[in-house]
Amino acid sequence: MPSSDPRLKILQVSTMDIGGGAEKVAWNLFRSYRSRGQGSWMAVGQKRSEEPDISRIPNDRYRSRWARAWHAGSQRLQPLIGKVRGVARVQSLLRGIGEPLRAWENGQGHEDFNFPGTGRLLDLTPERPSIVHCHNLHGDPFAYFDLRALPRLSRQVPVVLTLHDAWLLSGHCAHSLHCERWTSGCGRCPDLSLFPAIRRDATDYNWLRKRDIYAKSRFYIATPSRWLMQKVERSILASAVIESRVIPNGVDISRFRPADKPAVRASLGLSPEANVLLFAATWIRTNIWKDFQMMRTAVARVAERGTGKRLVFLVLGEEGPSEQMGQAEIRYVPFQKDPGVVARYYQAADLYLHAARADTFPNTVLEALACGTPVVATAVGGIPEQVDDGVTGFLVRPGDAEAMAARIQRLLTDEALGSRFSANAAETARQRFDLDHQADTYLAWFHEIAQRGST
Repeated sequence: MPSSDPRLKILQVSTMDIGGGAEKVAWNLFRSYRSRGQGSWMAVGQKRSEEPDISRIPNDRYRSRWARAWHAGSQRLQPLIGKVRGVARVQSLLRGIGEPLRAWENGQGHEDFNFPGTGRLLDLTPERPSIVHCHNLHGDPFAYFDLRALPRLSRQVPVVLTLHDAWLLSGHCAHSLHCERWTSGCGRCPDLSLFPAIRRDATDYNWLRKRDIYAKSRFYIATPSRWLMQKVERSILASAVIESRVIPNGVDISRFRPADKPAVRASLGLSPEANVLLFAATWIRTNIWKDFQMMRTAVARVAERGTGKRLVFLVLGEEGPSEQMGQAEIRYVPFQKDPGVVARYYQAADLYLHAARADTFPNTVLEALACGTPVVATAVGGIPEQVDDGVTGFLVRPGDAEAMAARIQRLLTDEALGSRFSANAAETARQRFDLDHQADTYLAWFHEIAQRGST
């Protein structure tokens, strides 16, 4: 019989509550579900907020007393990290003594699934969830989830997996770049250092273990881009799919919206006469998926050729001293927790730059578009599904700094073109990338899923 309670009870699972792209998507949906009167909770590997409806998965609680004691010893050394040489190695040694089998498996290149609290997910909410909505189930250094719990979990409650990268499809990496071995079993991995890195090439073992887990499971699958869904359809995950949907990420267009540029610049200490470019990411200098050097080179070439104005390249998400690069200034801005402050940087910029080697559906591109800031980006992953080339911005080949420089130059020197792209960008975001639409689409689907399960 159908349930008489129309309210969904949604438990989201995420690496952490406050963080980068995937974590931000989960957090926004958590709040959106709750604002629509649904039961909304999160279970996370790392908790950073004070939100009472978010619980940390209690992995440590269910480890042996021996393991907990050695782990506690390693944690007491945490204040010395960065101050005393060798502390990290001592911490690793202590944890290895506490869990020698786990340490051996990690040393062999086996992905770490040793998280016993995963089996207690359904005990973390005051009401039994009607839907478990999972986001990234991996992290480095914040791994937290045991995939081996998925077969039992998916028999107990409908499980929706929203993929934000391709880790579930591979023997270790979140994006395989040009490697296609994930389609046929991995092994002989060309790059073990790709995030999340492993020490030895056990990618064939990891791939087979995931395949066997999925063979015993049944999932509803969502991706933000068609590009990633097409990978799912070719992968070991395909056989476990009950139903799949492409649901683009959304942004809060009441916050990320066009604003009075001179006023916003004044609030941020930026000259109203400068050409301002923006890039936002985490781990900007070391992020393997982003190509910061390509953007630096492109900006340098634009500065050499000149635009008639001073050039400022804002790099949001990392601290560091400003750099002068010819006629251009590179200004580093620390990570900003307040979304309202983040929005002001997009509103202040003339253009948003996004050079990536791999990317699924970056929130930063959506935030820029919503603020009416045209985007110049590399045509990789799902980015061509976000940026309409020649309408809301320009797409260039990955690694082609000269093409990026030419597109930047054109938009900065053609005021009419820049204004047209800006209006198009804001309108596209309103029509296609509104957070309200994303949340409503998920909730409509969840109601369908829950109704099937109650009949």
